[in-house]
Amino acid sequence: MSVLDQLAGWPVPSAAAAVVGINGLLETYGDQDARFALASVTKPLTALAALVAVEEGAIGLEDLVLPDVVAGATVRHLLAHASGLAADRVVRAVAPGTRRIYSNAGIDALGAVVADATDIEFEAYFSEAVAGPLRLVATSVGTRPSRDGVATVADLARVVTELIAPTGLLHPDTLAAATSVQFPGLPGVLPGYGPQAANDWGLGVEIKGGKFPHWTGATNSPATYGHFGRSGTMLWIDPVARLGLIALTDRPFDAWSRSAWPTLSDDAVRAYA
Repeated sequence: MSVLDQLAGWPVPSAAAAVVGINGLLETYGDQDARFALASVTKPLTALAALVAVEEGAIGLEDLVLPDVVAGATVRHLLAHASGLAADRVVRAVAPGTRRIYSNAGIDALGAVVADATDIEFEAYFSEAVAGPLRLVATSVGTRPSRDGVATVADLARVVTELIAPTGLLHPDTLAAATSVQFPGLPGVLPGYGPQAANDWGLGVEIKGGKFPHWTGATNSPATYGHFGRSGTMLWIDPVARLGLIALTDRPFDAWSRSAWPTLSDDAVRAYA
């Protein structure tokens, strides 16, 4: 029995998934070309485009943003959910770098920063900076780059493959920074899982760290990074196992996914790590 066969028993209308290793696909389930609404799994894609903009010199991680709203906040703060912005409004909630507030408003503001700096609409910039180089044929980030993305498992598998075994989309130092904890030790709330004493985050991706319970598996290393979405989607990369997992569904995140995702994650790590 294949690891992904368990998706047939998930209480979802439809699903597709893939396990990815250093040499590409290891196992797939469902229609790899079916497009799913990503919800917050859009955020890592948005972050990749923003990091390309950093490497191109269009923006800098230490550039100040929204000075009239959160004085002292930078691009790095926006990427790491440490800007001090409220969750869904461009208003100051706390001082930058003092608390991890998961902020859709912050990621949307990041898209606007990139668009302003490059004079290219963010959706078009994403297409040029990320979708083109990675040959993503059915992926978009939409009007709100925090949550409006749509993609296929086939496309996301190309993204995961690039992150596991990079070919040059990002410089190794940039990728290392993106997948390392930024502003260590910040407390905050992990959506769906409650308050965390250390709500670890990189640049656009959540880092598992010591969080428990968690939407990944108990066998995933603390270095595991990725994202899940309220639309019932998730994606992680475990750099220790050199393994990635993508699962897209069309049933919103709830108790079913809190149970199903860790089980699938553990089975994938045990089978392929």
